[in-house]
Amino acid sequence: MTASLLKSKIHRARVTDRSLDYEGSLAIDLDIMETVGLLPHERILVGNMANGQRFETYAIPGPRGSGAICLNGATARLGEPGDLLTIMAFGQYTPQEAASHKPKIVTLGDANRPLRPGA
Repeated sequence: MTASLLKSKIHRARVTDRSLDYEGSLAIDLDIMETVGLLPHERILVGNMANGQRFETYAIPGPRGSGAICLNGATARLGEPGDLLTIMAFGQYTPQEAASHKPKIVTLGDANRPLRPGA
């Protein structure tokens, strides 16, 4: 048996752009992805704090150091630039792994720069 636990979380990510004419995904500054251990094309659950929308998509790397958080494809209809998002990824862990598991979490501030990296 395995348990599905929070692996990575980006809290208060501010949408910087959206592009309806794209095949889908959420572009995230590569530095932010690496901070929380998100992999390119990894499945993510996103909550939009501005409108209550929750949706699944996958992460793609945005330009390193840009602070980019860009809604692409159909997800572009689920938010506006300036909206705050919570971005989460989950992993499957054995009971032994789960006992000591700690998710990687970052809270973002101005220009999507980390305030409190870490957990």
